[in-house]
Formats: sequence, C-alpha cells, structure tokens
Amino acid sequence: MVLRVLEPGLFTTIQDGGRPGHAHLGVPGSGALDRASYRLANRLVGNASGAAVLETTMRGPRLIWDGVAPVWFAVTGAPAPISINGRPAAFDASVRLLPGQVLEIGTVTAGLRSYVAFSGGLEVTEVLGSRSTDVLSGLGPSALAVGDELPVGPTTAIPDIEFVGPTGVLNEPVLDLVPGPRDDWFTEAALNTLTRTAWTVSPTSNRVGLRLQGPPLERLRPGELASEGTATGSVQVPGNGLPVLFLNDHPVTGGYPVIGVVTRAALDRAAQAAPGTTLRFRLRTPGR
Repeated sequence: MVLRVLEPGLFTTIQDGGRPGHAHLGVPGSGALDRASYRLANRLVGNASGAAVLETTMRGPRLIWDGVAPVWFAVTGAPAPISINGRPAAFDASVRLLPGQVLEIGTVTAGLRSYVAFSGGLEVTEVLGSRSTDVLSGLGPSALAVGDELPVGPTTAIPDIEFVGPTGVLNEPVLDLVPGPRDDWFTEAALNTLTRTAWTVSPTSNRVGLRLQGPPLERLRPGELASEGTATGSVQVPGNGLPVLFLNDHPVTGGYPVIGVVTRAALDRAAQAAPGTTLRFRLRTPGR
C-alpha cells in the first residue's frame, strides 16, 4: 500500500501537526504551514486531524498508486490543476484513485502551498513524535525524490461533505499583528512604517520565514539582545531593518529584537504568500 514518486514537484515535503514541546532542545515545532488547509484535506478523506500529508510548493508531484485497492485523496490550499491518468480531477473534494493510476498535481494558480491527503495517512517513520520534514534542523523525512515509496495506512471511511468554503486569503493578505515583546526598541515611526507599508515577499523566503522587502524600520536602541526564545509568528528585525516573519521551521532563539507577533490565523495566510506577493500588517491590541 504505497505511493511511488515519479516526479517530486518543485519542493514537496511530508507534514503533519508538528513536533511541539522540544524547543528546549533547539527543535522547532515544524508541521504544516497552512493549518486550516491541512486540517481540511484530512477531514475530506476521513483522517484523524494529525495525519501526515504532502505539502507542495508552487508545483506538485506526479505519483502512482501501487496499492491493491482504491485510495481516496483530497487536495486543498493553493488551487492547482489535478489530473488522474491525464483526466481532470476535483479540487477541495474527496477523489478516488485506483491501483495503477497516476496522480499529478500541477502548478498553483494562486498562493503557494497545496496539501494532498490520502485516506489512512502517510505512515513514514516518526521522529520525536512527528512525521514532519523540518528544513532547519534536518529532522524527519527528506523532501520527495524520484523513486521514493510512501506507505499509506488503512483506508478510513470517507465523510459525506457537500460544500467546502475557501480556507484563506491568497492575494495581498493582511496579517493581524500584536506589538511586542521588543517594540520599545523601535521608534514610533517604525511601527507606523510596519503597518502602513505594502511589503513584498522576498524570493529568499522559505519554511523558516518570510523575508520582506520595503523601507527599513528605524531603531530607537542600538546593539543587540542576548539570545532569547522566539515564537512562531514573530516579526524579527535584523540589522538591515527589514522584517522577517518566522514560520514553523524558525530558530527557537534569536538576538534580534521582535517588534510584534502575528496571530495564528494570520500565519495560515502568510503560508500562502509566494515570492513577489504584497502583504500588509494590521495592528491589534493584546487580548483581542
């Protein structure tokens, strides 16, 4: 009961709910970046909420199903053309894949990352309680390569879902941000610049973080901090003044000041911000 990789796509990894609780060992939480799309993909094929899926980047893989019985799959997140043996298949829906059939996920038409769930989940080896690929520490399975075989668990019952709503904003997202913990290291003008600028996502961005292009943020205090813990969603500002939004594979400590932290819902939208995307920050007060 395996999927065999014929073509891996641009950058396709295995992701699940992540491996939280290991920051004291220097290990990020990792896991699917767009949590809403990840959960929807698993729900469509009847999987438990933490089952492992494929997370594609820009262009997905081509796979052949080597099982002896049909398997169900669903593709969510960034919309992309889907085909089975060259024939179009539905997006945001449960679709049956027969033994010997070839599934292909094409290039996204908006956003950046799609999620491909299979009924039964991908049963690759767990590392520290998770099957997720962590690009920073190198834990978990490697990104997909030609010839890889991906074991799939026993097929589960497929729920009857008649309608699926959109999971997030893919174009020019607005990210809610709570200031702090080191916003006092910046001038008032810097916070205004952060929330009034249309930032552009740099091509050097990845699962570690989004590097943003725009005007540098003005510092009030010189020097750097002693290294301290950093949370997923932190907006850290290095010496060049250009903010970096930490995603799931970010380092767990850092010495550059964090001007603010975006909300969990905003991180789902940030996960779909491809290089060249314009995004904005919207200020929220703590507790709202």
